[in-house]
Amino acid sequence: MRHLLIKGLWSLKNLGVYLSIEKVKRKFYNRFAYAKWIKNNALSLERKLEIEKEIENMPYKPLFSIILPVYNTEKKWLEKCIKSVINQLYPYWELCICNDGSDKEYINSLLDFYRKKDARIKVICHEENQHISRASNSALSIANGEFIACLDHDDELSIDALYENAKLLNKYPDADMIYSDEDKIDERGNRFAPYFKPDWSPDLLLSQMYTCHLGVYRTSLIRKIGGFRIGFEGAQDYDLVLRLTEETENVFHIPKVLYHWRAIKQSTSLSAKAKKYTNKAALRALEEALQRRGEKGRVEEIEGLSGRYCIHYDVVAQPLISIIILTRDKAELLDTCLSSIFQKTTYRNYEVIVVDNGSIEQKTFDVFSKWEKRKDHLVSIIRMDTPFNYAKLNNEAVKFAKGDLIVLLNNDIEVITGNWLEEMAGYALRTKTGAVGAKLLYPDNTIQHAGIILGINGIAGHGHKHFEKDDLGYFSRLVVASNYAAVTGACLMVRKELFELVGGFTESFEIALNDVDFCLKLYEKGYYNVALMHVHLYHHESKSRGFEDTTEKQERFLSECVRLQNCWGSLLSKDPFYNPNLTLDREDFSIKQ
Repeated sequence: MRHLLIKGLWSLKNLGVYLSIEKVKRKFYNRFAYAKWIKNNALSLERKLEIEKEIENMPYKPLFSIILPVYNTEKKWLEKCIKSVINQLYPYWELCICNDGSDKEYINSLLDFYRKKDARIKVICHEENQHISRASNSALSIANGEFIACLDHDDELSIDALYENAKLLNKYPDADMIYSDEDKIDERGNRFAPYFKPDWSPDLLLSQMYTCHLGVYRTSLIRKIGGFRIGFEGAQDYDLVLRLTEETENVFHIPKVLYHWRAIKQSTSLSAKAKKYTNKAALRALEEALQRRGEKGRVEEIEGLSGRYCIHYDVVAQPLISIIILTRDKAELLDTCLSSIFQKTTYRNYEVIVVDNGSIEQKTFDVFSKWEKRKDHLVSIIRMDTPFNYAKLNNEAVKFAKGDLIVLLNNDIEVITGNWLEEMAGYALRTKTGAVGAKLLYPDNTIQHAGIILGINGIAGHGHKHFEKDDLGYFSRLVVASNYAAVTGACLMVRKELFELVGGFTESFEIALNDVDFCLKLYEKGYYNVALMHVHLYHHESKSRGFEDTTEKQERFLSECVRLQNCWGSLLSKDPFYNPNLTLDREDFSIKQ
């Protein structure tokens, strides 16, 4: 009760009354929704029998070695943990236990009992406590399986956990790493707080250890990289995955809850602050990952959020950045946009290309004249008197750009974060990065854009739209850098060479969805789009060209929706950076019903 009171007071102090109420409402809704989800997804006896037949007929039956370090675990939780392995529907496993110098007398007798009961259970003992990395390596030393799975000594596997992994390996035998969704389980056996994860998201992994449980890894690769490293206790699995994914791209995700993380006192699942040493080890693991990868940057722990990190990449060689702004009159908006750029931007090597698409008002020309005089070395005004086609106008403007990096910026954007260009450029210059987006806010400080999710309302939508700017979002997605299928063209940075590689914008998407199509073309080429939540700008959305409020505009929008479906239908039905257990009816990451 005291723990809940402290959390509540923290929310009121740091988030405010309205935001705290909204947070509580979502929490209770999701608790109710998850209870219903559990009921709807429970395995029936008939389904269990079907699974057993499927296992019999599997052409490939990999052996899984489950690594279980044990140290003074409370008896009831250790028994539940071991029984969750014994009860697996998939029988081809071995449980490799390391008793890491436990001084509780019942541990040895309990482990000995289960070792004698089931020949698949192996036990190795340390005379003294050597901590989790050495204990995990000792368990690994007696593993014979082609794959290992990591299990904490008070957690539980779902009954179908190994079956689901074997099923995936029969379809993708080259898989080197597999991770699943997970939830928490309390002392009374109540399950809550499900984490429905995206598919492989390398930038999200550099922000937090999101893959976590259940993690299954090819044993030969684990041994190749030296197993679990001493000195990274508390973040040894994070460090392991960072190193492992430098050796392989064969990473797969099972969007099912296969692991139940015990939430009890001193458990990191209940409070990451209960094991403060974890954060320092994780920070060091990330710093060393950057060094190994030859990426220069600084890793920062996000203030007030244990286990969440922000990487600030160095902008090597300070390349020229070309900011392209399309406009048609709306002088006040453009003036605000340009003023915010010139007054707040700390990066120095940039140019601004304003594309005038048919302005007729004198006050607009006055704004042009003002900024050309004040910033004549930075500003170029290009006149393009053609029917408005967002895609085509940007394609033409890029031809005038001298920079290695392109920023597409709406004229209704207002800069908030002074170092926005440095932060976005640091990501955009990385080899595997496609388009880079930012957190865009409405003037009332609610979220307008924080990454685009495919399939929302049949097409695409903005994740966390209308959330308060300081909300943490779904498992911190509103505070960490993470990968999305697409980011909005209202503020998008990309390397010019990549823009040209994919042919720029598809000009048949005249007004809407051209940014989504563009980002998907980058993703198809193997580049990851990323949204940076530490870069903030205001977006006075649709004030420039208005809303889709006429029959003509609505018909055009519908035709572009159909075109996007025809081009990217398979991705629209399964966004790799979302999760099929989350709703497509809203933009709030709530559980699908």
